[in-house]
Amino acid sequence: MIQLLTPSHWKDYELIDCGNFEKLERFGQVILIRPEPQAVWSKQLPESEWQKLHHIRFKGRSATAGDWVKKNLKTPDRWHIEYKNNDVAIKFRLALTSFKHLGIFPEQAVNWDYISENVKRFKTPKPKVLNLFAYTGGASLIAQAAGADTTHVDSIKQVVSWANENQELSGLKDIRWVVEDALKFVKREIKRGKKYNGIILDPPAYGHGPNGEKWKLEDHINEMINDVVQLLDPTEHFLILNTYSLGFSSVIVENLIRGAYPLVQNLEIGELYLQATAGSKLPLGVFGKFYKI
Repeated sequence: MIQLLTPSHWKDYELIDCGNFEKLERFGQVILIRPEPQAVWSKQLPESEWQKLHHIRFKGRSATAGDWVKKNLKTPDRWHIEYKNNDVAIKFRLALTSFKHLGIFPEQAVNWDYISENVKRFKTPKPKVLNLFAYTGGASLIAQAAGADTTHVDSIKQVVSWANENQELSGLKDIRWVVEDALKFVKREIKRGKKYNGIILDPPAYGHGPNGEKWKLEDHINEMINDVVQLLDPTEHFLILNTYSLGFSSVIVENLIRGAYPLVQNLEIGELYLQATAGSKLPLGVFGKFYKI
């Protein structure tokens, strides 16, 4: 069965409305308008309400970059928010980047809950968790806060530094930071005979490694998932594969996982979405995940 899942614990985040290729969101006390290519339908709220509510709006200068326009210059460029579920609490530093991102993908809270739940119920003391394409570290923070020995891998040094700021902000320590191409790191860990109780994969559609390595999701994800499953601890484990690509479906993710790991148990596949207060559902990626305890 294909599941549709949306976060249930957010207090510092709210999708207010989405449509006409935009979304109106609240992060803490700051309300923003950003582009959203998935929102091909009409807005539920009138444009006048969007204009009244928002503090900052992103306006693109090109297909990949743009500027933030503030209604009030006192609105901060950086601020903090918290995420708390039934197991742990973590904090993030948000920032207005020229790529329309803020340093967090709120829909990933569904996967964060899965991570903390599994880490907490493992019998293995200090289970090892590997977070690949780890960005600013939401999944890494959750795993570490739940009691894991966490390794965080991303190819961009600046976002790994950002993740370290989030670690300090959350009152955590001892996450292992690795700035490297994820596929190269995985192959090296296989040669070393390493095993992990939890593995999180959230690859981009396109990307580059620190030495110019090229990543294209449809070209490399099959190789990656076949390599990654070799790192799973056979006794107890979980794995999450999350993709954000207009061309990918949850059935593709299911085929990838079953092909790479025929002995999979407790497999769930589906789609992540954010529920707008105004009524629409915003789809934001497909996932496959499984565990063994």
